[in-house]
Amino acid sequence: MSWINKHLEPTAAHFTYLILSAFLIIYALFSSFIRNRLHLSEPPLATLVGIIFGPECADLLNPTRWGMQDNITQEAARVIVGLQVFTVGVELPKTYFSRHWKSVAMMLGPVMTFSWLITALFTYLVLHTKWTTAMIISACLAPTDPVLAASVLAESTFSRRVPRRLRHMLSAESGCNDGVSFPFLYIGLLFLIEETTGDAVKEWMLGTVLWQCTLGLLIGLVIGHCFNRSLRFAVKWEYIDTGSFLVFYFLLAVFSIGTGSTLGVDDFLAAFGAGYGFAWDGWFANKTKQTHLPNILDLLLNSSMFVYFGAIIPWRHFTPEEWTPGITPGRLVGLLVLILLFRRIPIVLAMKRFIPDIRTYREALFCGHFGPMGLGALFLVIEARAQLENGTSLPEPQPPKHIKHKEAVETIWPVVSFIILGSTMIHGLSVAAISVGSHLSRKDGERAPLIGQESDGLHYMVHEGGGGESEPSVSGDEDPDPNE
Repeated sequence: MSWINKHLEPTAAHFTYLILSAFLIIYALFSSFIRNRLHLSEPPLATLVGIIFGPECADLLNPTRWGMQDNITQEAARVIVGLQVFTVGVELPKTYFSRHWKSVAMMLGPVMTFSWLITALFTYLVLHTKWTTAMIISACLAPTDPVLAASVLAESTFSRRVPRRLRHMLSAESGCNDGVSFPFLYIGLLFLIEETTGDAVKEWMLGTVLWQCTLGLLIGLVIGHCFNRSLRFAVKWEYIDTGSFLVFYFLLAVFSIGTGSTLGVDDFLAAFGAGYGFAWDGWFANKTKQTHLPNILDLLLNSSMFVYFGAIIPWRHFTPEEWTPGITPGRLVGLLVLILLFRRIPIVLAMKRFIPDIRTYREALFCGHFGPMGLGALFLVIEARAQLENGTSLPEPQPPKHIKHKEAVETIWPVVSFIILGSTMIHGLSVAAISVGSHLSRKDGERAPLIGQESDGLHYMVHEGGGGESEPSVSGDEDPDPNE
């Protein structure tokens, strides 16, 4: 038997391949049942898999043994969130922002600003952190995560019960606000890093707002439009085959992320701009509406990343330590409850009459609740730690022991991780809760044969045209031009 033992030497990588593929295979086999009958999405299930097989339980998935954990987390989150915001840009109805800019602007402006300030206030009061530390944490949590939002808003029995204009608005918000969160993040960072207030304001305006965000979005739009023209040309003259046409989507998304990273602009706004510029006229969506490319990416990449997140949750840092005496399990739970209740819901209800796409208070409550925090926050917290450790966006392979802003570095990681965990579970299970609640609230004769299988529109929402369309024509709905 010695020759057998000689060959039985599985490494951490081998266990990773096995566990990830096994989970994805099982989920793929029952994906329709899980999503349309149980009303569950991938992120909470994937996170549970990561926890079960992670270092705190089975210890088969332990990313800390791989080395350079922060770098892996940062780059994986960058690519996956970038791909998702690119997907949002591609899937929005053609010329969407020309008609719905006001709704999206209100969600990115007053709603996001309130979310940032109220989360900072709760963090400061509950965890007794410094105000600048609370501002950094709240900036990481301010954006709506496009990966988690996609898992809730993706085509399913439940999502078809929500008016399209709400799904489009929430998708557009989630595509934009990971990039828009950079100015909020750097307010707290620059006041800690820069020597004077004037230097901080100057760097924030020139470096963050103008260079990273504004230029990043413009570069993305130009990239998307240019490649739209290029692909049309290649298709017209039959220079491209079917396989290359389909992979073009993925390659362009990665190219836009790489361009943004190389130029030092906002990766996510560049990717979103590229996706929107690429599919602004609906031509590409028409060509690919039967391929379900976003669903494939969701299954392979997004689910894998949430398994990874489940394995890196810093459970041991959820208790008081030298630099984080205010962090306790009870306070973290209390902070999570406050954030979920007051981060978005009150301001969306208050601003309802100024957001054209929200027509009833039930719709405002729905949009206020579905503001999940996920992989975007994970990327931002690694970015913040790197800036505090060495003044760059690149994490150190081994975090330095002696740094100036030790309290902030030690606090932001466990707090943001805990809130991501809570949001992933609660928002991921909300669809099931709403579906079951809607079923039980009906009279016996009005209920579907199976729990939660109603297919009519959710009550107290306006479902004009049978689907709550936000415009007469949606990308991918029209018949493609036979000459193209």
